[in-house]
Amino acid sequence: MTPWLPFRLAWRQLRAERARLLSAIAGVMFACVLVFMQLGFRSALFDSATALPQALDGDLFLVHPLTTALFRPESFPRVRAFQTLASPEVSVAVPIYMAQAIWRNPVNGSHRAIQLIGFDTEAGAVNFPGLPALIPALKRPDTIAFDWKSRPEFGPVAALLSERGPFKVQIANREVEIVGTVALGASFGADGNAVMSETNFRRLVSERKVGNTDLVALRLRPGADTAAVQRQLTALLPRDVRVVTHAELVAWERNYWETATPIGFIFAFGSLMGLVVGMVIVYQILFADIASHLAEYATLKAMGFSGGYLRLVVMGAAGILAGLGFVPGVLASIGLYDVVAKATLLPLRMDPNRGFLVAALIFAMCATAGLLAMRKLRDADPADMF
Repeated sequence: MTPWLPFRLAWRQLRAERARLLSAIAGVMFACVLVFMQLGFRSALFDSATALPQALDGDLFLVHPLTTALFRPESFPRVRAFQTLASPEVSVAVPIYMAQAIWRNPVNGSHRAIQLIGFDTEAGAVNFPGLPALIPALKRPDTIAFDWKSRPEFGPVAALLSERGPFKVQIANREVEIVGTVALGASFGADGNAVMSETNFRRLVSERKVGNTDLVALRLRPGADTAAVQRQLTALLPRDVRVVTHAELVAWERNYWETATPIGFIFAFGSLMGLVVGMVIVYQILFADIASHLAEYATLKAMGFSGGYLRLVVMGAAGILAGLGFVPGVLASIGLYDVVAKATLLPLRMDPNRGFLVAALIFAMCATAGLLAMRKLRDADPADMF
C-alpha cells in the first residue's frame, strides 16, 4: 500500500459531497481569517505602541520607575540628565518632554487630543523620518512639525501644507505654525503627534515645572561599554530614575500593553475562539462524512485494511480541508489588512512568520478535529454491517 492512497480516498470522499466540502472550507477559512486578524491587530498594537521608543536614538535612557507607558510618563528632576555627564563615557544627555494637549482642526474647528513631543532638535536624540530638514525651522518661536501619519480627524494637514506652505493652527489655545511633517504614526495611546523644540514645548505646556522632564536620552562615546556605563549610572543616580538600554525601553513599553491592559488578552482570546469554532465545524463535517460512509469503511475492514489505514483516511481529509481553507484565508486576510490599515492608519501588514504560525495552528486545529471524529470509526464493524 502506497502512502498516498489514504489521501486519494479521502479526497474522493470529500469531493463526492460538494456542499459539505464547501461548508468545511468556509469554516476553515473563517477560522483562518479570524486568527489572522486577531494576531494582526495584536502585532499592530505593539508596533504602534513602540513606534516612539523605536525612533529614539540613544544608547541609554533615564526613565521614572513608576512610568508605565510613554504616552503618560512620570516626571523626574531634569538635573538627573546633567548628573550623568559626571561619567566620562556619556557624551550627550538630552531631556525629552511629552504631554497631551487639545488640537483644533484647521478645517472644521473640531477638538482632539494630540501628543506633544519636545526636545533639543539639534542633539540627534530622536530619529523621526523628515525631521532633519526641519531643524532650522523648528528653532523659531511657536513652530511645530506635524506627524502626517496621525488620524485624519486632525484635518488634511499634509495636503494644506502642499497647497499653502507653512500655516498656523491652534494647540492648547495658542497659535503655532506648522513648518513641515514627520512620520511616526498613531497608536492606541495617541491618535496623533506634534514635534517641537524644548522651548516651544514649554510655551504650549506652561503649567509644567521647568525643573522636570519625562525622559532623558544618553549618547555614549564611541567604544563605550553600554552595560558597564549602565551599572555605573545606576549606582551614581538616586532611586527616582532607572537607567535602561534602548532595547529595555522598547520592551518596557511593549510589556505595558501586553500585560497591564486587557487588550493583548482579548486578541489572544479572539484567536482561540476562532480556532475553536473552526475545529467544531471541521469535526462536524468529518463526523458526518464518516457516519455516511460507515458501510464503506466496514467493507474496507472486511477486505483486510487496518484501522491505521482508516485513521489515515480521516486525517488525510482533515489535512486536505486545512490546506483548502488556509489558502483563500490568507488571500482574504491580506485584502482585509490593507482595508483596515487604510482606515485606522495602524501598521497592519502580513508577516511571513505570522503566516507560518497561523498555518501551523490551522493544521493543528483540523488534526484535532480529525482525532475527535476518528472515534466514529469504531462503529464501522463488518459483523454489524453485514
